[in-house]
Amino acid sequence: MTIKNIKNIMFAILGFISLGVGVAGIILPILPGGPFFLLASFCFAKSSKKFERWFKSTSFYNKYVEGFRQKKGMTLKEKIRINLIADTFILFSVFYINILVIKVILVLLAIYKHYYFLKKIKTIKPKQKEADKISYRK
Repeated sequence: MTIKNIKNIMFAILGFISLGVGVAGIILPILPGGPFFLLASFCFAKSSKKFERWFKSTSFYNKYVEGFRQKKGMTLKEKIRINLIADTFILFSVFYINILVIKVILVLLAIYKHYYFLKKIKTIKPKQKEADKISYRK
């Protein structure tokens, strides 16, 4: 088995784990599914063309990834929900871990996450998102 094969298998495994967590995020209100579907899309693209084609044919991809990939953006409600959930886990980790370097890294990651959501991801109105979904289906 070559290094490339091992890498492809690892990406496929990570893709399926991300897909599973994303599906759980649809069901559980405390877990955002979208970011995990984005990670799954990336992992499947890196693992094999077969998995990439399969994932792109799923409703999860069409509903959660395609709009984001087309740079349509996210609604303010989606941004707030994702950030609050992520911040909760980051804060829990900061208080739970006793290693100062890790705490600093977590805080820096949280700051960068907020910067990215505010400056890099376009905020769209909920009605615009629905209109985009309808136009995409046609």
